[in-house]
Amino acid sequence: MFDQGPEARRRQDQPRLSVVAGAEPATAEALLHRTALGEDDAFAALYDLMSGRVYGLCLRIVRDPAQAEEVAQEVLVEVWRTATRFDEHRGSASAWITTIAHRRAVDRVRSAQAAGDRERRAAAESVEPEYDQVAEAAAGRLEHRQVRRCLKTLTELQRQAVTLAYYGGHTYRQVATLLDAAVPTVKSRIRDGLVKLRDCLEVAR
Repeated sequence: MFDQGPEARRRQDQPRLSVVAGAEPATAEALLHRTALGEDDAFAALYDLMSGRVYGLCLRIVRDPAQAEEVAQEVLVEVWRTATRFDEHRGSASAWITTIAHRRAVDRVRSAQAAGDRERRAAAESVEPEYDQVAEAAAGRLEHRQVRRCLKTLTELQRQAVTLAYYGGHTYRQVATLLDAAVPTVKSRIRDGLVKLRDCLEVAR
């Protein structure tokens, strides 16, 4: 059913719809009931009637056009497969369909947030050997003046990240928040900065 685009379906089904629908356009409720009976032309008409509204709702929640389109397609597939569950005594067809769309869109956002949280936790909890070793070496053997001079050889983001983590005692997550950057980016800048700082301090010894 979904291998065809809406325009192709509309062209294919128009002759059949014109005979069945008569002078008055079918309501969403009537189309949904006919879809439940297995009438593909009714679902094609329902698709054309509701797809724009479903996509708009998904876009407002997901805020990404590509993902909103995916969710909208998932919603309409679910409507097609579960049309027999619709009960007009509990609400309109439009409300039933938009409720499915809202649930699907919220689930997509929560899934994306959960995945992002897992990545950030993994990044924050992982240990960077370079950071610990270079920090200990710098603290134990090198003068503060040399460190300040070598800090000037780092890029601005490297210098800010190293300063906040090394002198400020902030965690990766806290540094990322302060610099408005992703945790993996902050970790990379701190690691690269400390390696560069180590090389500079080795030369200065």
